[in-house]
Amino acid sequence: MEEAVIGIIGMGLMGKMVHACDTRDKFKALEEEFSDSENVVIFEDGYGVSRSSDYIIYSVEAETIDKVVAEYGRATKKHAIVGGQTSCKAPEIAAFERHLPPDVEIISCHSLHGPNVDPKEQPLVLIKHRASQQSFDLVSRILSCFGSKHVHLSAEAHDRITADTQAVTHAAFLSMGTAWRSNNQFPWETTRYVGGIENVKCNITLRIYSNKWHVYAGLAILNPSAKQQIRQYAESVTDLFKLMLGGHKAELEKRVKTAGEAVFTAAGRAGEPLLLGDDVLDRFSLGMVPKERTPNNHLSLLAMVDCWWKLGIVPYDHMICSTPLFRLWLGVTEYLFRKPTLLDEVINTAIEDNTFRSDDLEFTFAARGWSDCVTFGDFSVYRDRFEQIQSYFAPRFPEATRIGNEMIKVLLEKT
Repeated sequence: MEEAVIGIIGMGLMGKMVHACDTRDKFKALEEEFSDSENVVIFEDGYGVSRSSDYIIYSVEAETIDKVVAEYGRATKKHAIVGGQTSCKAPEIAAFERHLPPDVEIISCHSLHGPNVDPKEQPLVLIKHRASQQSFDLVSRILSCFGSKHVHLSAEAHDRITADTQAVTHAAFLSMGTAWRSNNQFPWETTRYVGGIENVKCNITLRIYSNKWHVYAGLAILNPSAKQQIRQYAESVTDLFKLMLGGHKAELEKRVKTAGEAVFTAAGRAGEPLLLGDDVLDRFSLGMVPKERTPNNHLSLLAMVDCWWKLGIVPYDHMICSTPLFRLWLGVTEYLFRKPTLLDEVINTAIEDNTFRSDDLEFTFAARGWSDCVTFGDFSVYRDRFEQIQSYFAPRFPEATRIGNEMIKVLLEKT
């Protein structure tokens, strides 16, 4: 099958890489868009794609994967290979097993980066669920055109690792955006959120909100491990904020440093170079960098490490499957916790300085709100919550995307 016909059902941002289709209302537009592409044939729906393709990729949201496979799966060409690239594999694999003919092979995949990131050297997970080695080798060769690093996992291992590396990371930045919106702030327009660690917070928050809501909703709501971790992050934020409010410095310091010891020192990182240094952190800013930095208690970072500690997660264990955003987030948490003087300053600020208190209050509300949203499993509420905040920050997305791409490029060169 060296001349395999590839089929794509779903032509969203991650699907335009070929017999292909999207929803019927997009048929004419896609047909026109690819009219000059000799090797791309657009079908009105998934029946044509399924019947004519040797390797079929379902590039649809995790929320709708079962419905779409139920409709088109029975038309799958005999002995074809079928896969999907959803961020949560449990519902995807269940849909394939439920609706595909038994002679069809199942090899799934997931690119661990967004649509605006160069796939070269980025991790691409391949899941050989029900297939011969010959078919698996074929899929590997087809996908090698991206230049990504292939990582072989089971569906279960994929979901556990993506929960460890993405779910809480997304929750933290979604909560930051919610808090800034609630305070009616564009944070980069104040000196409090410009320079160093603050650059990463602002850029990644805007990067996440510039994407489609379902990219994050599926991973958070449909992945059982993700629900637990997002709930723990909200609890860590709440517990630490209460210690700050109560002025319990000794208890706060003990908890923060115990968590840091477990995540960084015990993981053997003490003598390793930092993932991010001042040269990277200060370079990419959405606003004018002030001469003097405003001390911040960095509740979001303290809670992240506390969450990893409580869940027994060692973030460095999953670097081979980490996204660029996770590496940035790990880089800034490591930067804080492996600089003792800075960490002591943060703890003192948390107890003695009220500058960020209203921001922290809204951040705590936001973290708990996103956790409740995920626990209830309501996609419509998640979408409404996400898109309200997205519209608030939308005017700055182009600049944030440009700066974020530059930041990620530098990070990838270093890691």
